[in-house]
Amino acid sequence: MMPTMLARYEREKLINAIVYFATNTRYCGKTKLFKLLYFLDFEHFRTIGRSVTGLDYFAWKMGPVPVALFEEIEMPERDLAEKVSIRSVPTLRGKDMALIEAKAPFDESHFTKRELRILEALAIEYKDSFADDMVEASHLETLPWHQVFEIECRRQAKIPYQYGLRKGEEDMIKFIADENQEVVDNYK
Repeated sequence: MMPTMLARYEREKLINAIVYFATNTRYCGKTKLFKLLYFLDFEHFRTIGRSVTGLDYFAWKMGPVPVALFEEIEMPERDLAEKVSIRSVPTLRGKDMALIEAKAPFDESHFTKRELRILEALAIEYKDSFADDMVEASHLETLPWHQVFEIECRRQAKIPYQYGLRKGEEDMIKFIADENQEVVDNYK
C-alpha cells in the first residue's frame, strides 16, 4: 500500500529533523535524538495542535520513546539510510551508543518557519548535552512522560499529546487543530 501524501510529508520531515539534529548537535545518539524529537513534536503540538513528525511516543523507563523509530534504527528503511548513518561507538562510561550522523544536507523546504525556529532553539539549547542530560530533562514533573510513567504508572503506554497542554489551552488547541485538519483534508 502506498503511503498517503500526508504520511510521506511527515516522513520527509522526520528524516530531515534527524539530519538537522545530527548536524547541529554533538553526541547525537539514539537516546538524545529521541528526546529532541519528543521536545520538537510536543512543543509544536502546544502551538497548533499537531506534531511535526507524526511519531507516537511511549513512556519507557528512560523517558519518551518513539517506538516505530526505535525499531527502525536497528534496520533503517532505504530513505533514512540514504540520509543518515547509524554506527555503534564507545562512550566514556564504557557502554556503546548508536551515533547518528548526517550523510545528506538538511532540506529546510519541508518545514514551516515555526518548525524551523523550534528545531534551531532545541539544537542550541541541547547542542553539547549528553543523553543522560536529555533523559533528566524529559523526566521533569511538568512534562507528559512524568504524568504517564510516574503518576499514572502506565509503563510503556502511549503518551497523549494533550498532556503537553497547560490548563485552559485544550479548547483553543482543539479549534486550531480542527482548522488545520480541514486544510489537510482538502489536499487528500
